[in-house]
Amino acid sequence: MDPTNSNTALASAFVEELARCGLGHAVISPGSRSTPLALALWRQPEIDVTVIVDERSAAFFALGAAQASGTPVAILCTSGTAAANYFPAIVEADESAIPLIALTADRPPELRGIGAGQAIDQLKMYGSSVRWFCEVGTHEADDDGLLHYRSTACRAFAAARGEPRPGPVHLNLAWREPLAPVPIANAVSATDALALNGRDGRPLTAITPYDSEPSQFLLDEVAKHIDEARAGVIVAGRQLDLELRGPLAHLAEAAGFPILAEPTSQIRCGPHDRSHVISAYDLLLRDEQFADRLRPDLVLRFGDMPTSKPLRSWLASSGADQIVIDPFGGWNEPTRRAAALLRADPTELAAGWAARVGRGDRETAVTWIEAESAAREAIAAELGGASPITEPALHFALGEAHRDGDLVYTASSMPIRDQEAFLPAAQTDALFLCNRGANGIDGLISSGIGAARATGRPATILTGDLGLLHDIGGLAALRDVSTPVRIVVIDNDGGGIFHFLPQAGALAEAEFEALLGTPRSVNAERAAALFDLPHRRLAGLDELPDALAAGTGLIEVTVDRQANVDLHRRLASSAVEAARRA
Repeated sequence: MDPTNSNTALASAFVEELARCGLGHAVISPGSRSTPLALALWRQPEIDVTVIVDERSAAFFALGAAQASGTPVAILCTSGTAAANYFPAIVEADESAIPLIALTADRPPELRGIGAGQAIDQLKMYGSSVRWFCEVGTHEADDDGLLHYRSTACRAFAAARGEPRPGPVHLNLAWREPLAPVPIANAVSATDALALNGRDGRPLTAITPYDSEPSQFLLDEVAKHIDEARAGVIVAGRQLDLELRGPLAHLAEAAGFPILAEPTSQIRCGPHDRSHVISAYDLLLRDEQFADRLRPDLVLRFGDMPTSKPLRSWLASSGADQIVIDPFGGWNEPTRRAAALLRADPTELAAGWAARVGRGDRETAVTWIEAESAAREAIAAELGGASPITEPALHFALGEAHRDGDLVYTASSMPIRDQEAFLPAAQTDALFLCNRGANGIDGLISSGIGAARATGRPATILTGDLGLLHDIGGLAALRDVSTPVRIVVIDNDGGGIFHFLPQAGALAEAEFEALLGTPRSVNAERAAALFDLPHRRLAGLDELPDALAAGTGLIEVTVDRQANVDLHRRLASSAVEAARRA
């Protein structure tokens, strides 16, 4: 605890507790009013601090770091509109259950609402998007004040980590002058050793995580349903626990269920058994005959609902009993037809069920596996070799280019959909991340860079030209990241996803381009030059491995929006025809 003055004492006691709770990363945006906390964070040896000028980029950087590391990350800004720039990342953290601790400095109450500069209403400014809000208050550095700051830090960390659902918390901290560490004699009046020093080496108040161990009854009851199922499937959506891969693969084999796995489930790719992993479901389920034939009667869903619209429609219309595994207390069930939401540890559930069932492959599982093999061969025939650069071909080529230990951060809109449809299952042990809580494309560059900084993994960020435009300023954070960060910019001069929507046929071309296509002629090479980054425009996908191996920089691929629509339709038709023949 720094006794220089009351502000330094309160701020340093607060930060000491965050560090003792386990906070390892903080992102600071410069400002005067936040000086006491900024200094405390900067001087705390256990906390790695990144300084990012733009608050929106800073918040998304922290979001990516928290998602990749799985632990809370703190963000700190000054008073006024600085705090409002956190809101998009706060919303994403809420929807995606990512632990953030938002620390907004504020003017003291006597300077609010009277026209004082840089003073806005910051109380509960993030509304219901945070797990907990606290107006920390203005206190003296006495016993009660120091204990209050220490206790508040412990509670904030626990709430962000998950009680039981992880997410953002918001602490509003008002500071009076002096904001600088100016010595003031006898400013600290506390005498209680606990208030002054806390508990050396451990938090003032330790909060144990919720115990989500499944009961024997739950394991036995669901195992009975698995054994009795005629045609069951496992659906694996976005989740971050790499430990789930082995037990879930074992469950699929024991139960005879295919796993329809999107990349961000961490199940599609990895060193585990992938014999029951299905990656072509998005294309196959576009065929009504195939979808009807393989209609399930039991669905086990781990992680979020995948992005694929054909899969979502198929599940909603299947009439199957859906059992959703959600250990964090959310309600991620857009079909509104789930028979049960299980609040238990997914890895322990998968392992427990695998030990209790043993029917082996059902006929439908064999059909899925054969269809997967045939569809993947057809896609490889279309996209492999010296095929021209297209969005599907890029994701197919990236599947071969990713390496063990890589981190892949994929933008919403078309990139995440094409990754789901065209990335083949592979042995590559990479971590696939995305911002799919609120499905925005803003802040994607910053999120990927933050994830790379937090983990030290070589990162590949996949975004479109509009995604790059949304977060060009985020490129500045690369100067503090030593690990390679490759930003692949898919330049189709606008919003390619809208060509797949009814608006494309209902609007005149000029209206469509003005309102949805929105060509902006973003020059990725000039964006790279602005931040002294290498830039490479690929002439062919055979150049992709060398471009990734070159390290940090922008890799630009130019594609055609309309041609992309036609290619998607042809690939879906080829995959379905191949599956039918199989």
